[in-house]
Amino acid sequence: MNYEYRARDPLGNTHEGTVDAASVEEASQQLRRDGFQVLEIDEADGGLLPQRVSKNDVIYVTCQLAVMVETGITLATALSGIVEQETNATLRRVLADLRDRVEAGEDFSRALAGHPRYFDRTYVSLVKASEATGTLAATLERIAEYLRKELETRAKVRAAMAYPAVMMVMAAGVTVFLLTYILPKFTPMFQARGTDLPAPTILMMSISDALLGHWYLWLAGTTALLAGLMYAKRTEHGRRAIDWVRINAPIVGPMSRKVTISRSIRTLGTMLGSGVPIMDAIKLAGEVSGNYYYERLWEHVLDEVTSGRRVCEVLAGNPLFPRVLVQMIASGEETGKLDRVLERVSVYYDREVETAIKAATSMIEPIMIAAMGVVVGTIGLALLLPIFSLSRQP
Repeated sequence: MNYEYRARDPLGNTHEGTVDAASVEEASQQLRRDGFQVLEIDEADGGLLPQRVSKNDVIYVTCQLAVMVETGITLATALSGIVEQETNATLRRVLADLRDRVEAGEDFSRALAGHPRYFDRTYVSLVKASEATGTLAATLERIAEYLRKELETRAKVRAAMAYPAVMMVMAAGVTVFLLTYILPKFTPMFQARGTDLPAPTILMMSISDALLGHWYLWLAGTTALLAGLMYAKRTEHGRRAIDWVRINAPIVGPMSRKVTISRSIRTLGTMLGSGVPIMDAIKLAGEVSGNYYYERLWEHVLDEVTSGRRVCEVLAGNPLFPRVLVQMIASGEETGKLDRVLERVSVYYDREVETAIKAATSMIEPIMIAAMGVVVGTIGLALLLPIFSLSRQP
């Protein structure tokens, strides 16, 4: 059976591919023997166009399971009922496999771990903790709420970034259109009159000639740039550079920091509140942060907490974490209610994220409009200046 995997080599580079093995465990062992750290591994989808399983699908299934388990229905029976009603072929196959494993006596968390593409480590760890405490229904509700908040945050960030992205594409399209279609129509007239052209016109004509005469080089350069960025994201040095820009860039940097902190704090609070050991919770908080520098910070926190230090002591003075947040964590550790404090802090930071997104959007909009106006205005000026000069000639 083929399994698709995403793994990291000893140098920190990420690799993706397929491996042939009898089970998920055997495939993971095979990759580890080859020196890889397995990040994700799951059974390869069959068919040319397998149906996609979205986060909303996972949330809906989780909510269904929570309700059915809470009413006293056994987990295997609940999974069977959901399988019968599920219309997504891929998700139905996954749920059927979970049902079969549970009926065979396997732990639900272990069965979920066999499909990390749909149920990440946070999901599996929360379910595993609930199995030890007998609170599966309540934990599934907590997981659904956690996933819903994560999805809402991502949607807000994408919506905020959609406007500048569209504006950039429009600005680039209008610029290329003016330089490759409009300006060349005026060039013969300017040359026929033999007038001295102003510097902006000469510059724009040179750029126009370069675009028209060497378009394949521009296309190749753009493709190479995009491919280089995609490759850089898979390497440690490239990811470090990209993530540094994300959290330090003007306007969007503060928003990215708050989104990253909100994601880590929410995960840590949810894990601790569900009974997950603090070491595992801290490790997962770093993994879900999605930023190289915050991942390294949480790894440092894990090492120091293992040595006996408190979380607030390690985070104190670190520029990646606000002082107010560190003080809240300190109060939670002192009172022994760190999980409750973190959950309240995550709610507070959700509001901070919304405020940061609105602030970034309100600043980006006029900047993009002004930038687009400058570009189009410069090209228009390059066209009008020679026309004014020609109109003055007798």
